[in-house]
Amino acid sequence: MKLYTGLLQSLPAVSMMVMAPIWGSLADQYGRKPMLLRAMFGGAVILLLQGLVTDPRQLLVLRTVQGMLTGTVGAATVLVASVSPEEERGYSLGLLQMAIFLGNSLGPLFGGLISDNFGHRWNFFATSLLLLLGGLIVSFFASDDFTPPLERKTFTKSLIPDFSSLKGKNSKALWTLLAIVAADQIAGSITAPFLPLFLQTISSASSRLASDTGLVIAAGAISSSIAAVLIGKISYRFGYRRTLVFCMGGAALFTIPQAFVRSVGQLLFFRLMSSFFIGGNMPSVNALIAVKTPREKQGSMYGLRSSVASAGGALGPAIGSALAISFGYASVFIATGAVLAFSGIAVPLFIRMREKREL
Repeated sequence: MKLYTGLLQSLPAVSMMVMAPIWGSLADQYGRKPMLLRAMFGGAVILLLQGLVTDPRQLLVLRTVQGMLTGTVGAATVLVASVSPEEERGYSLGLLQMAIFLGNSLGPLFGGLISDNFGHRWNFFATSLLLLLGGLIVSFFASDDFTPPLERKTFTKSLIPDFSSLKGKNSKALWTLLAIVAADQIAGSITAPFLPLFLQTISSASSRLASDTGLVIAAGAISSSIAAVLIGKISYRFGYRRTLVFCMGGAALFTIPQAFVRSVGQLLFFRLMSSFFIGGNMPSVNALIAVKTPREKQGSMYGLRSSVASAGGALGPAIGSALAISFGYASVFIATGAVLAFSGIAVPLFIRMREKREL
């Protein structure tokens, strides 16, 4: 059972990492909206089938297919970035990021309530219904100003992502942005395995360990969602590059002190602040990817960005566990802060902006 549990977590992430750039390439050839509808309707079918399984192997296969077929976040990011006016792109991507943070926060809460009252299978049915409703909303209300390429590739050739932007004049900037995506995802997930244990060492009331853990995690997610909108709103006027440097620096500044806290209240404060700046990173990163990538290649690049994000999210807990075991809990926060700081330093070194607003 432990083997199945591990595979159920890892295989969907691996399959999504492989398929995300391919779906992004197809978005460049056939449109962004169709790819989002594919992810949502395909996910609805797969989740419905998962609620009907009778064997762990069936669930493993369907979870792997889910990773291959879905990827709603990446598909939605490409669509939002392509249809948003330049001056509203950061704000629009911030709204999307806020929805992602809130969904990740509220999902486990509602999932627990559904499991307790109706059984575990109904979580799959409820998620399937939500994806179906979301797909219908996109079908009727979302617009896509996609213009097909003059020389559209064959379907087979369309399956090969176009990463030529990584070799062009903006290559340094794009490689830097992908590294920041990885760093951001690692920073957001690195404390997951040991956070309850760390709280146990600084909490004076062991009976409140579970609630303290939930409070710290939920507060961080809410802080990140608020930052995504607020910082996304001002990022165009302030400059995407400048905003990114500011957020990376702030995230590092408030992450390192978490290594030295002596109470839950202190940790909660620094987590709120660090999560705020981490949440403000992604709207600027996503907007800069759009600025630095030709429009006809953005699907492939955002697909690669999704793959990098999945890898970072998967590596974060493993890195955190290894550091905590080898050097103690404090080392995780110090290492994370250092990575965020170096990422912030890399932005002005490798990302050049010609636009007057962003110099």
